Amino acid sequence: MRLTVIAALASSALTLSACSSFSGLSNLAESTPNQGPCPAVGSVYEAQRIVEFASEGEQYTNIAYTGEITGVKLYCRYIDDNPIEAQIDVDFAFGRGQAAMSDTHEYEFFVAVTRTNRAVIDKEIFPVRVKFPKGEDVTTQRETIGRIVIPRADSSISGANFEVLIGFDLTPEQLAFNEAGRRYLLQTKD
Repeated sequence: MRLTVIAALASSALTLSACSSFSGLSNLAESTPNQGPCPAVGSVYEAQRIVEFASEGEQYTNIAYTGEITGVKLYCRYIDDNPIEAQIDVDFAFGRGQAAMSDTHEYEFFVAVTRTNRAVIDKEIFPVRVKFPKGEDVTTQRETIGRIVIPRADSSISGANFEVLIGFDLTPEQLAFNEAGRRYLLQTKD
């Protein structure tokens, strides 16, 4: 079910972020430029935030945890007919609501590689464990996916033929909540 949701979302609008070369990914000669551009990268709009409620009901006082993807960067390296090697940095903002039971929480997010505007080629789920500082209900965190390899048929296939999509691994109810445009953002205390 969730893979079908991701495939449907793959054609949705992306929140695109920075893309550049990153020479630290491979032993390839640093003086050799990439074969072409890096894949497009972005968070899927409908999956870039999550609201978890403690029990039934979508009241503000029932919020346990929230999360939002605030930025995505992809660095890549490829020459000749080598596969594309990519590193991804994902920036998050996390919130702890009134119904939270702990100062730690684990979220899950996906990284999906697609052919541009086509089906998902590969998808992987990654956990991110968050510890809220004492007395704080909002925190930020960066997660780095150190190495993603995107195979190419030959040297004529550039990174422009691929997209890398990031989002929270949502339940159907959480996805419906986001698609309806509802959202709760927890604010820092002033």
